[in-house]
Amino acid sequence: MRISELLFLVILLGLASYGVAKPSVNQQPLGRIAIHKARIALEKSAYVTASPTLLGLGGETSEWVTVKFSSPNASNTDWIGVFSPASGANGSTCPGPLLCSAPIKYQYANYSTPDYSTTGYGTLSFLMINQRADFAFALFSGGMSNPKLIAVSNIVAFAYPNAPLYPRLAQGQTWNEMTVTWTSGYGLNESEPFVEWGRQGETQIRSPAATLTFTRESLCGPPATTVGYRDPGFIHTSFMKELWPNAMYTYKLGHKLFNGSYVWSPMYSFKASPFPGQDSLQRVIIFGDMGKAEADGSNEYGPQPGALNTTKQLINDLNNYDIVIHNGDITYANGYLSQWDQFTAQIEPIASTKPYMVSSGNHERDWPNSGSFYTTTGSGGECGVLAETMFTVPTTNKDNFWYSTDFGMFHFCIADTEHDWRPGTPQYLFIENCLASVDRQRQPWLIFIAHRVLGYSSSLAYALEGTSNEPMGKDGLQQLWQKYKVDLAMYGHIHNYERTCPVYENVCTMPGSNFYQGTLNGTIHVVAGGGGQGLDDFSPTTPSWSVYKDMDWGFVKLTAFNHTTLLFEYKKSRDGLVYDTFTIQRNYSSLVACTFDSCPLTTLAS
Repeated sequence: MRISELLFLVILLGLASYGVAKPSVNQQPLGRIAIHKARIALEKSAYVTASPTLLGLGGETSEWVTVKFSSPNASNTDWIGVFSPASGANGSTCPGPLLCSAPIKYQYANYSTPDYSTTGYGTLSFLMINQRADFAFALFSGGMSNPKLIAVSNIVAFAYPNAPLYPRLAQGQTWNEMTVTWTSGYGLNESEPFVEWGRQGETQIRSPAATLTFTRESLCGPPATTVGYRDPGFIHTSFMKELWPNAMYTYKLGHKLFNGSYVWSPMYSFKASPFPGQDSLQRVIIFGDMGKAEADGSNEYGPQPGALNTTKQLINDLNNYDIVIHNGDITYANGYLSQWDQFTAQIEPIASTKPYMVSSGNHERDWPNSGSFYTTTGSGGECGVLAETMFTVPTTNKDNFWYSTDFGMFHFCIADTEHDWRPGTPQYLFIENCLASVDRQRQPWLIFIAHRVLGYSSSLAYALEGTSNEPMGKDGLQQLWQKYKVDLAMYGHIHNYERTCPVYENVCTMPGSNFYQGTLNGTIHVVAGGGGQGLDDFSPTTPSWSVYKDMDWGFVKLTAFNHTTLLFEYKKSRDGLVYDTFTIQRNYSSLVACTFDSCPLTTLAS
């Protein structure tokens, strides 16, 4: 998120007459720890114990660990940090009596024991996931700004640390291809990775997987290259091709070790995508800016874990949608690499069974002098490497994170706002080609998706800059949206929800409504950036094109019943109920009809 100096000044002055809320400041919680100042000063009378010591004996990928601790000089600023590998808690790889890697999570010592500072004794429960290395729990005094390590626990580890974990499905280059990406501790010098898959009840086949990894030198700056770095393991991607439309498939991840034995994941299933133009029920979930949150209450960005609410709703509703599009700002790891494992574990119940498509946001890509359009430090030095490696999208050059994908009657053009999109650029040419190439008789529902707001938002941050979108946001694009009759343009970045009327050049081409019939004459713009991070306030003035706005966490669901009827629903993450909705109903003749600035040339010749 960008917050201008003017905005900050206005917030400080209060803007009390308008009740403007304090804007969200999305600092990675691990970044609050001055780990570079941490010193090792073990105290004999302080201790930390953790149990159980061996996790996942039954193949579980997560398990609760109870941590008990004591300090003779207990304070409410004491905290427990979880280090992985465990050697990170004793500074064995660092010069001098200090630490050089951040914990993977932390919690204040008095979180579950309010009288800790009085009694000197406390207990915490941490939900641990398999992250390919062992763990140690360390007790610190001195708060976050001047941490001093005074006690370290015994080592805790998973029984099968290298197991293939956290599969992420994604649509491939063609409609009948599905990719699966997963993480393991096995490199190519130890095993051959593959996926075993097939239609339910039929013979299974094996497809090999490509294997990638990266090192500290692959990244662009701190904290990703310093205290936030953690060995990413190995990321494998395999391709399941020539799928039958809407057929059910099963798959499991496998590694053939060089000693001849096999390591397997559990069995998963998915439904293949419909072919472009297929007339069947098709349901899409879209949101941005979710990030990760901890079920044990650690590492929180704010007082309410909106990300967990969104994730929970999507898990509970798995049978009622077909594909997910996470529109940028995926994990908010911001250079702390351990958080990517934790995010992929969080979405595993969703991404292992539904294609989970992502776009690039500022917290994935932006870094000075790295080729990003914006020169901010939002990625924490990741500069796109993590997003481009951990997730698969149907593009040949992953640094150019723009692509198109088909899902039955939907055609999606997904832009990359962290690269230049203006006329004359490669991305602009892609956008026009993507919009122009769709056959609207087969695929009537044309959706444009971009992380930053290139269209319309009445966010306070934009209003104070005298605009409704990113600088140069609509340059050349609104003419394309109008020319090719884009139905919806959807954004994240701004952490709230807002819907416009069908609009062109700041003017409603039709009044805001819950039911549209026939030609829209413009594009409906939607901000759906309330996936889970701290919420952003609106301007006290509501523009004429703004129909519905909500400062809460939520997501959008699109349902195409057939070629003539599309249902739009905005649901809140807290309860999964619908709070805003509209229906578009039209036939093909209405779609190709002449509208403002999109009339085809005609001739009087007979």
